[in-house]
Amino acid sequence: MSEAWVRRRQSAYGALAGIALLSTAAAAVEVSPHRVIYDLSLASAKSSSGVVDAKGSMLVEWADACDGWTIDQRYRLTVTNDESEESLVVVTFSTWESKDGLSYRFFIRKLRDGDVAEEARGRARLSAPGEAGEAVFTQPETTTIALPRGTMFPTDHTLLLIRAAEGSERFLTRQVFDGGEVEGPSEVTAAIGQPSPPPADANPLLARRGWPLRLAFYKPDAPGSEPDYEVGMKLLDNGVAEGMTLDYGDMVVRAKLREVEAIKPTC
Repeated sequence: MSEAWVRRRQSAYGALAGIALLSTAAAAVEVSPHRVIYDLSLASAKSSSGVVDAKGSMLVEWADACDGWTIDQRYRLTVTNDESEESLVVVTFSTWESKDGLSYRFFIRKLRDGDVAEEARGRARLSAPGEAGEAVFTQPETTTIALPRGTMFPTDHTLLLIRAAEGSERFLTRQVFDGGEVEGPSEVTAAIGQPSPPPADANPLLARRGWPLRLAFYKPDAPGSEPDYEVGMKLLDNGVAEGMTLDYGDMVVRAKLREVEAIKPTC
């Protein structure tokens, strides 16, 4: 089974930007709070991975909490190896991020075959848009990590990607901190493709303009080398990701959109 899947849980929301636009991106993008379910399946795997099948589901909720954005991700993936042995990975990842992009709270729990493989909780703060800050983990133990100047949090990064796409920018590199591991921000390189016009779709959440994206995530101690993993998707202008591919090097998982619905604001 791919260890990258256990270590890195990215659904492209949470790691879905320049810095001068940070404070204006949220206001410019009209986010549609939503709940979406994806079916997960194995797209491809190298023979060296030992993986012959993978299937599961992923639920993502992006909600407006008035003082910030909340994103809840829950997914299950059952991986079968070449000896017909199955392993179940269950990941829960919840975040809150202020709408100015300066404050962030996070909690992640990763289970493997019913046992807790990893758990982390904490908060982070930037001193000002584009400036440095710090992250404080309270689990698995109290740890403080400095966040360098230019660090972004995941929701603000996603909003800035949409803003950049609308402005015809095609390549971006940013430092993004999500709290998924006890380490500093990852370097995220984004390649943005040509826009597609709104399709004729009965669901207004999907009848939107969108762009194909390819995101490469690099570990903090290895910028410029091979990416830790990559995510491909079609990102719509309202924040909905219309399907994804999660590329962990030795295996690629496809996330196919099954259903999506709007979430009403709580305020």
